[in-house]
Amino acid sequence: MTDLPLLSIVTFLPLVGAAFILLVRGEEAVVARNARNVALLTSAATFLLSLGVWAGFDNSTADFQFVEQAAWMPQWGINYHMGVDGISMLFVILATFLTPLCILSAWEAVQKRVKEYMVAFLILETFMIGMFCALDYVLFYVFFEGVLIPMFLIIGVWGGARRVYAAFKFFLYTLAGSVLMLLAIMAMYFEAGTTDIPTLMQTPFPYAMQIWLWLALFASFAVKVPMWPVHTWLPDAHVEAPTAGSVILAGVLLKMGAYGFLRFSVPMLPEATAYFTPMVYVLSVVAVIYTSLVALVQEDMKKLIAYSSVAHMGFVTIGIFALNQQAMEGAIFQMLSHGVVSGALFLCVGVVYDRLHTRDISRYGGLATNMPNYALVFLLFTMGAVGLPATSGFVGEFLILTGAFKANSWVAFFAATGLILGAAYMLYLYWRVVYGKLEKEDVKAMLDLSPREIAVFVPLILVVLWMGIYPNSFLEPMHASVSNLIENYQAAMSVVDDGTALANR
Repeated sequence: MTDLPLLSIVTFLPLVGAAFILLVRGEEAVVARNARNVALLTSAATFLLSLGVWAGFDNSTADFQFVEQAAWMPQWGINYHMGVDGISMLFVILATFLTPLCILSAWEAVQKRVKEYMVAFLILETFMIGMFCALDYVLFYVFFEGVLIPMFLIIGVWGGARRVYAAFKFFLYTLAGSVLMLLAIMAMYFEAGTTDIPTLMQTPFPYAMQIWLWLALFASFAVKVPMWPVHTWLPDAHVEAPTAGSVILAGVLLKMGAYGFLRFSVPMLPEATAYFTPMVYVLSVVAVIYTSLVALVQEDMKKLIAYSSVAHMGFVTIGIFALNQQAMEGAIFQMLSHGVVSGALFLCVGVVYDRLHTRDISRYGGLATNMPNYALVFLLFTMGAVGLPATSGFVGEFLILTGAFKANSWVAFFAATGLILGAAYMLYLYWRVVYGKLEKEDVKAMLDLSPREIAVFVPLILVVLWMGIYPNSFLEPMHASVSNLIENYQAAMSVVDDGTALANR
């Protein structure tokens, strides 16, 4: 398989499926059925191929692997350059794992414009995978921004009553930040003469330039995470998006900003990273505490989980900027865990929404009586969100807090309050929805999980338990890459401490 352009095949195979769906003709019901089948088969094949990347990955090296390179715009030194390391490879797997489950979850929920919906989802998958594989900054930017288009359509066409408002808010917030990133790319290109990411990682940018570049990148990545106070687009987008859209938004798209910090801000701009780390700590701690308190008072199930996502991603940014091996590996692990757990929680909301067509928490209660399988599944993912040992959520939070304590004990202390608040709002949600007396007639008529819904949840359950019981299978691939990142950062800072780089200031 090493002779195949495996990353390109994994990246663009969904586009082949999308093109095939566009060619489908016939009666509306036949077209819809064929579109669903092709989308599911294509996304499943993409996931299986991506497992080949994981199977052939060498955990012992921090080098980029499965590298592909071809001239794209040679007159400007811009190439089609693809590759993965121990950080990006895991996010490729996350994207390819969630996409077929999202398509299966929308099998009955989406009844209008099914063909267009499946095409949008497959195009979105290509952009997500490509973004994590890109090793040229311009190529990365194309994929990074390309994600906005299908997600904008998924929210704006198949969303709820305020879908157009939510779609435009999502688009404008994220686009505004990304414009500054484009300026940063141009500045790096004029300084280094290349947009090749591995080369830029080795380029010593002047200190004053690093400050401005870091702020420009931060404007883009902070919105994507999203960090407080630029998080306000997320609850609206989640509430109005269809269930599968919320799963991908929480599961993969929120990871784009944190991935940007890991791939660009820390390795390329180490001095600026050190300078702005206290600011990131403050914003992250505020996000953890404030959005957890906001989640406690929510009456909409989706909005509560959306605010919880902001709090969990606050943990992630603390882990990244603690700038030690333990915290950074915990941050990456937490991103993977959050992608699976939060996606599963949105699917749990989608199950009851499909039956009662409301997300109002007060409309439910007593579901354990007539939906015991659903209650069990919902409980497991609630425990994963809370961070119960033997679930994926525990490992990431433990590593982040341990590493953060080494970096700054006060940051770790305030971040730890988020664990208490997280348990409060998640258990409060579960208690109100699942327990109590089953009194409402329409709630009594709700049926338990269907075979299709069980098929969606079983892989997610297995992954949450796998990550919680045997986390080393996910930590080992990232270890060399994270270790190399930390070593390069410390080497750059030691040069500054020795005074040999003061001329650049």
